[in-house]
Amino acid sequence: MLSVLRLHLPSDIPIVGCEVSPYVLIRCPDKTVSTDDVPESSPIDGHFLRYKWYRIQSDKKVAICSVHPSEQATLQCLGCVKAKIPVTKSYHCTPKCFSDAWQHHRVLHERAASAINENGNEEEDIYGRFNNTTSGVTNTNGTTVPLPLYPATITQRNGGETWFEVGRSKTYTPTADDIGHVLKFECVVIDSETKSPVGQGNTILTSRVIPAPSPSPRRLISVIDGNGNGTGHLDSSSGTFTVLSYNILCDSYATSDIYGYCPSWALSWPYRRQNLLREIVGYLADIVCLQEVQSDHFEEFFAPELDKHGYQALFKKKTSEVYNGSTQTIDGCATFFRRDRFSHVKKYEVEFNKAAQSLTDALVPNAQKKTALNRLVKDNIALIVVLEAKFSNQGVDSLGKRQLVCVANTHVNVQHDLKDVKLWQVHTLLKGLEKIAASADIPMLVCGDFNSVPGSAPHALLAIGKVDPMHQDLAVDPLGILRPATKLTHTLPLVSAYSSFARHGGGLGYEQQKRRVDPNTNEPLFTNCTRDFIGTLDYIFYSADSLSVESLLELLDEDSLRKDTALPSPEWSSDHIALLAEFRCKPRTRR
Repeated sequence: MLSVLRLHLPSDIPIVGCEVSPYVLIRCPDKTVSTDDVPESSPIDGHFLRYKWYRIQSDKKVAICSVHPSEQATLQCLGCVKAKIPVTKSYHCTPKCFSDAWQHHRVLHERAASAINENGNEEEDIYGRFNNTTSGVTNTNGTTVPLPLYPATITQRNGGETWFEVGRSKTYTPTADDIGHVLKFECVVIDSETKSPVGQGNTILTSRVIPAPSPSPRRLISVIDGNGNGTGHLDSSSGTFTVLSYNILCDSYATSDIYGYCPSWALSWPYRRQNLLREIVGYLADIVCLQEVQSDHFEEFFAPELDKHGYQALFKKKTSEVYNGSTQTIDGCATFFRRDRFSHVKKYEVEFNKAAQSLTDALVPNAQKKTALNRLVKDNIALIVVLEAKFSNQGVDSLGKRQLVCVANTHVNVQHDLKDVKLWQVHTLLKGLEKIAASADIPMLVCGDFNSVPGSAPHALLAIGKVDPMHQDLAVDPLGILRPATKLTHTLPLVSAYSSFARHGGGLGYEQQKRRVDPNTNEPLFTNCTRDFIGTLDYIFYSADSLSVESLLELLDEDSLRKDTALPSPEWSSDHIALLAEFRCKPRTRR
């Protein structure tokens, strides 16, 4: 007979908005063991599985600490209540917790005061629009709990606890009503004819449901008008457009061995995917360039979810000559664009492995080809997309002309000792972009994770168009592919968008951002922050002859991230930070 052997939860801490999918191990009548579902529509030997979820509703209201969400709160910041800050951010588990968090907590008060002074609610619009599942949270004022979807009271427990049925499927997504309460999952074998349970049901309890942590929204900072205030609202008729670049940390790399400082529930993919989506959608970018997007996650999650928000998706997965895992978990680069702002014209795919094969065939003696390919073949790729704008550029002397833009999205090899390979990959990409630029009068955007710090040879090639022949990175060239150094050039007028923080004047918000930029390189102090490394690896380069930067997404402060040790964290679900720039097309010069 059909029987349930075991129930298991991937994480015992459920989070609002993140689907909980239990592991159910069954024994079939033929004695085989399986994890397959057995629905009523497809019974086995006259039996099927019935699932139910319950919320254990205690008479006592429970609030959750905003800093340590697995802990029950014991005090509340009244300043947050007066400032009408989301109530979930006001709770703390101990006086020490509140004291330790004050440096970061007071920023909430300052921003709330600023929002009141500006007579608006910009932060909610920038980030909270997609994060409103935590707005109706449990508080201590005795508010009546809304009726659940399945309102029947099931049973009473000692201590005044009541179980409410909240779901009838194998999976369940906690809501704001569940915050602070324990959930129970029940799996029962049911007789198909009598519809009655067979034997004892199997149950498992979760920890208390916690709200999804919501970081303070990152503002857009103007780099042209000098007031340092980003509106966060981009007028689609103004001729400007925004570009986001973000390495989202592939799930197959997000292991506790590497990121042991991040709580396991915050490292789990069901949590991270929702948090990443909430963040990405909240930026309202017109073009989105993501790196480290797992193939199955692109097909099953990001493409359909972003489609709901008006984005068309393009994807290029890494090649698999080196990779030896499942083809479904190979990561790649995904580029999305808003259909109401752009249309797709053309796509180019760059496979550096193919370029490596051509290079070795042309330059490397037969006896050394295997060694050369072992060094050069690393599966990295680039995705190049040509888009046509659907908006007009006010003041542009291009009446009747199509406004095209070329967007390159890449993830360069990560291995620190392969400096020659990194530089060769970047040079190969730039040479391909040069050909596109020569065939059309088209602005260029080059985005991605280049795994190269400011001042490195790949960064120099991108930023100034050439590499100093005496650059120390050129000392690593066992295959001779970088010689002569004079060939390491390109003619694209590329400038790093975030260098605008160092090159332009501004007000209060701007001055704060300028302190987060390295004065020696004009690049952010970091875009990647782990326990063992902090530095800049990600960039948005643009062609300065045809585009100008109007505003930039504010950079994060290292101290604010170190309260969680490093990235990823419960608030930020990647070890990289997102970069976003707002551009305007310049008037074209007559040719």
